[in-house]
Amino acid sequence: MSENYKDILTNLSTDIDQETLLLYLQGKLNAEQKLEVEKHLIDNEFSDDALEGLKLLDNQKISFLVNQINYDLKRKLKKKKRFRDKLKMKDQPWLYISLLIFLLLIVISYFAIHRMLNQ
Repeated sequence: MSENYKDILTNLSTDIDQETLLLYLQGKLNAEQKLEVEKHLIDNEFSDDALEGLKLLDNQKISFLVNQINYDLKRKLKKKKRFRDKLKMKDQPWLYISLLIFLLLIVISYFAIHRMLNQ
C-alpha cells in the first residue's frame, strides 16, 4: 500500500495540504497564501467545517493529534498486512511433491486394477 494513503490529511483535498492548513491556523501564512486558503474554504464546505473544528483545539495539540492518528493508522495497517500475509499459502515444495506422488499412485492403481479386470 502506498505511504500516501496512510497520512490522513494529505488526501482530503488536492487544493490545500496539511501543512498549509496548520500554518493558516497558526497565522504564519502571508496575505496571498491566506487569501488562497480562504477562497478554497469558501468553495469547500467540508474543509470549512474541518477548519472550524480545528480552531477549537490548541495549535500544539493539533500537530500532536494528527501525528498520533497517522501513527495509529500506520500501525493498524501494518498489523492487518501481517495478518493477511499469515493467511496466504506460502510456497511449500513438499506439498507439491506429496500431491504429485498421490496422483501418480492413483494413476498406477487405476491401470493395475484395469489390467487385473481385463485378464
